[in-house]
Amino acid sequence: MHRRDPSQPRTPKAAPPPRMARLATLPLFFKLQGKRVVIAGGNAAAAWKAELLSAAGARVEVWAAEPCAEMEALAEKPPGGPVLLERQAWQAASFGGAELIVGAASAEEEARRIFAAAESAGVPVNVIDRPAFCSFRFGAIVNRSPLIVGISTDGAAPVFGQAIRSRIEALLPAGFARWVEAAHAWRRQLQGLTRGGRRRFWDGFATLALREPGRVPSPGDRDRLLSAACAGQVRSPETGHVLLVGAGPGDPELLTLSAARALRSADIILYDDLVAPEILDFARREAKRMLVGKTGHRPSCRQEDISALMIRLARAGKRVVRLKGGDPLIFGQAGDEIWALEHAHIPHDVIPGITAVQAAAARLKVSLTQRGGARRLQLVTGHAHNGRLPEDLDFGALADGAATTAVYMPLGTLDALTERLLAHGVEPERPAWAVFNATRPQERVIGGTLATIRGLIQAARTTGPCLLLLGRALRPVAQAERDWPQSTGAPGKPGTAHG
Repeated sequence: MHRRDPSQPRTPKAAPPPRMARLATLPLFFKLQGKRVVIAGGNAAAAWKAELLSAAGARVEVWAAEPCAEMEALAEKPPGGPVLLERQAWQAASFGGAELIVGAASAEEEARRIFAAAESAGVPVNVIDRPAFCSFRFGAIVNRSPLIVGISTDGAAPVFGQAIRSRIEALLPAGFARWVEAAHAWRRQLQGLTRGGRRRFWDGFATLALREPGRVPSPGDRDRLLSAACAGQVRSPETGHVLLVGAGPGDPELLTLSAARALRSADIILYDDLVAPEILDFARREAKRMLVGKTGHRPSCRQEDISALMIRLARAGKRVVRLKGGDPLIFGQAGDEIWALEHAHIPHDVIPGITAVQAAAARLKVSLTQRGGARRLQLVTGHAHNGRLPEDLDFGALADGAATTAVYMPLGTLDALTERLLAHGVEPERPAWAVFNATRPQERVIGGTLATIRGLIQAARTTGPCLLLLGRALRPVAQAERDWPQSTGAPGKPGTAHG
């Protein structure tokens, strides 16, 4: 056996990597039901903290000689635990035995006194908006009680924390509260399961809650999960579900809350080339992403192949999101897919999205149905299945001066479209705007008239999805463009391309 030479120094062992990165602060959740919490001060900020603490079930004592109107109203009708007004200034003796202390101080010296008195009493304290005098912080809260999410920036940027809260709010359906309530009720019934069985139960529970957050969990769900956990596996439903989801024009901020939630619960996402890559960031990491659909003039998946793929995946128990740019029901071929899903008896739903014409109107800051300028908005496509101008377009309706027309996918047939419109009596000077890549960083807007728009688009050499807007209602935009100097940051003058 080899013996180490004691004269030689020991070789230090490599330290294992830390399991947890450094935390600026430790997030904790206090159970305050029936507990005494003291608030020193009675201004509006203190009233908000009193409401929050009452909602958590605390017995709130407010020490303030002159409480504000919000505090008075809160004491009359608290959301949870009682709010008791002690109409006198706080004293250090009132802090003893409290669970928490919250201070509202108008001056630093008072904040210092509150903090010192709380420390002497051995009670955690938060002096509102005074980070130096806080032993704990509240942070931003996403409330799906009993599911609660706390967010902290360690006091550095509360507004940023609130913005993150809003983003998380969008991703957490209100229905999650019912699932957490069910988890509380069902937990007692798992006593007979092994540790592995309990893990399988909760894995299945989480999958089901994320898959169907909008419905009320039932005893049947519990029984099926228990049976699967005991059998050593969590079975997927026999048939999955398909969601046709509108991704909007491109800017991820324009994604609807329902669309974001659908992406978070998807097993597989079938997306088109026109979907902005940033939209896919809303999907959970485990979701499989597959590019399908139309890809400009490049080879594309056939529609029947896409429908067959959706059906096959749903029959395998998958939650499928069919993600389309804009709105799936506006020139998105959703009708073919809905028909296929219905005939295959696949459960499905549609989540609408913001379509390109809405995005373009917002970019131009113009009402497409302006009173006195347009009594009708009409949406048409610029090409048929054969790539040519559709033969069944109603050019009488398109020529109507009291209508605003949005032409989707106009570039391949723009020459023929313009010639037909002019032949049907549309005045050459009718305002025309082409919006490329609406709401995306590479967005570009080209303004002109029916007679000039073709040449302006060709000269601009711009690529990407395009929407053409025609109509007299756009005239105020053209007038404003003439009146605004280029230095103002306006989109540009009619007859020019700008981005």
